[in-house]
Amino acid sequence: MAVNLGVSRVMLDESAIRDKVRELGAKITNAYKDLDAPLQTVVILKGAVVFAADLLRAIDLPVRLDFMAISSYGKQTSSSGVVRILKDLDAPIEGAHVLIVEDIVDSGLTLKYLIDNLAARGPASVKTCVLLDKPERRQVDIKVDFVGFEIEDEFVVGYGLDFAEKYRNLPYVGVLDPSQAHTD
Repeated sequence: MAVNLGVSRVMLDESAIRDKVRELGAKITNAYKDLDAPLQTVVILKGAVVFAADLLRAIDLPVRLDFMAISSYGKQTSSSGVVRILKDLDAPIEGAHVLIVEDIVDSGLTLKYLIDNLAARGPASVKTCVLLDKPERRQVDIKVDFVGFEIEDEFVVGYGLDFAEKYRNLPYVGVLDPSQAHTD
């Protein structure tokens, strides 16, 4: 596999991601198998779309799908700590079992905001599934229910994750070359 210009190395290849997504799908299926209603997934745009598309196909249950768009990075390589909702849910979640599907959690600020915001809307439960977890960057105490990979504190792109809207289409997760950490 060729490494894309701007990526210093591949951290997680396609095969590792595919296997982990299948494993997460099985765990989620098992955790929610006794629901009497579809599982309500809330996919966080834009970064989690690629992960969510694969994950939803690996969940062997009825699933409803909705999206939120959140901003906390802008064109930076670290979270600003200010969370803004750019697109809210299309349907109410009151009484639903909600699974937030997110690409990455590092400081935890965005995910905590999402959990608190959605919990205030009266769902039966709110759980989280993230592809990547950077626990050493955590600024708030949050529980992630389903974690794909725990990674070190490096800025990663690919498989939906971007830097300044680039690299989302890479089929792997790679480490952004520090020389690329500027916007054009």
